[in-house]
Amino acid sequence: MPAQQLKTLGLAITSAILLSACNTIEPQPYSDQEARDRILADYQLMYDQQDPVAAPITFYEAAARALKYNLDYRLKLMESALASDLLDVSSHEMLPRLVASAGYEGRSNDSGGTSVGIEDGQESLRASTSQERYRDLAGLNLSWSVLDFGVAYYRSQQKADQIIMAEERRRRVAQNVLQDVRNAYWRALGAQRLLPEVDRLLQRTRSALDSARQAETQGLLPRQDILAYQRALLDSMSLLTSRRQDLEFAQAELKALMSLPPGSQLVLADDGSEPELPVIDVEINQLEILSLENRPEIMEEWYRKRVNLTDLDIAKTKLWPNVTFSAGYSYDTNNYLYNNHWNSTGVDVSINLLQLLQLPALDSAAESQAAADDLRRVALSMAILTQVRVGALRYELARQDMGFADESLRVDSELLGYAQAASSSSLGSELEVIRAEGRYLLSRYQREAAYSRAQAAWGRLYNSIGLDVLPEEIEQHDIKTLASEIERTLTTQQRTGLLASTRVLEQGEVNATAQP
Repeated sequence: MPAQQLKTLGLAITSAILLSACNTIEPQPYSDQEARDRILADYQLMYDQQDPVAAPITFYEAAARALKYNLDYRLKLMESALASDLLDVSSHEMLPRLVASAGYEGRSNDSGGTSVGIEDGQESLRASTSQERYRDLAGLNLSWSVLDFGVAYYRSQQKADQIIMAEERRRRVAQNVLQDVRNAYWRALGAQRLLPEVDRLLQRTRSALDSARQAETQGLLPRQDILAYQRALLDSMSLLTSRRQDLEFAQAELKALMSLPPGSQLVLADDGSEPELPVIDVEINQLEILSLENRPEIMEEWYRKRVNLTDLDIAKTKLWPNVTFSAGYSYDTNNYLYNNHWNSTGVDVSINLLQLLQLPALDSAAESQAAADDLRRVALSMAILTQVRVGALRYELARQDMGFADESLRVDSELLGYAQAASSSSLGSELEVIRAEGRYLLSRYQREAAYSRAQAAWGRLYNSIGLDVLPEEIEQHDIKTLASEIERTLTTQQRTGLLASTRVLEQGEVNATAQP
């Protein structure tokens, strides 16, 4: 058997073996060891390469850790990078196609034929062939389609818009993360301040309850009085326990936001002072305009409209005549050929005439799509304006609650002082002291909660405006540097953004007063 036929037979046998192997593939579930390895790898991805916590954490350091290590934010960063890579891929689709090919062809007998006369049907040539049984082929062909170029151009525009949309989503996630951190940090700081005192008062309450039970057993006091005393102690313990759970949840929430490893100790920086709550003295319509300028959701919807309309532009582009230019080089080892290698060029023009019937429908779809996108953006804008109005009102109410909480704390502090000064060794006197301490701790809890609610309300108002919360690059910063950058960014944004209108109004009033 000739070598060429042996080669062809070998290829056929190999292909048959591969096809039969494909038919015998069965599902293979992961093993237990592979599952354990996957869990360890996921843990490493979640908590690896984090800066260790070496000092008490400030608010800006907590925000820096949340923004640097929060998995949702890191996912949005990856989506932005993916959108940028897809733009690069789409840009390459506009290039001409340059295809290099090489191959081998063979057959079991000769290819050939005879010729017969058209008028008489008589054979005019004996059987002959102009092609060898076995031959090698090679080629290099360049082709460029105007239609493919137009479609790729529009798709590149879409990918560019999708990069901006991904960036707007990243901004939105960063703003939400900062709002969550602001909400959880001050509650966790209040928990850090109050939990030791709550635990001590719970221990005292338990001891007093044990003493009351002993007094009940020994009959030292009337049973109705001792039961009422125990009821008061149990109510106090129930209230304190409930507040203690709220405080612990705040710390757990802040740990989750910062993506701290399980079992990490959370110590927050506490110098006894609190940042002053800003005073917003500005017309609400100015805040609304600021939100319409900055909210990432509106910008994303605006770019989405352009992406949707580009889809229709692509559909219209496919109605164009397709002009294809081609050029190439070919080589064939067939010895019967006069020229074994040659160059070729060509131009091809084609159009599907029936597709032109789609043009009126596409024009109508473009108008409907633009109207729907505009309506969706306007509805979103209305929702955002409502958020701004509600956020401003909620912030003012939260600041008022702060005043009530401060006054309640002052009164309960004085009542505790009177109760301690008048305390004696009797059960009733001890109960009054415990009650006073419970009311005082409850007032402190309510005051801490009021401040954290005010901070959360300020964060929601800040978030409803849509101001940026961090510099554009965060991967290049360590936690300390990033915390400083976030603090500088927030301070600048509040001064030149959210509070800037206040200064403009004040300056306008000054100018109006100065005029004769």
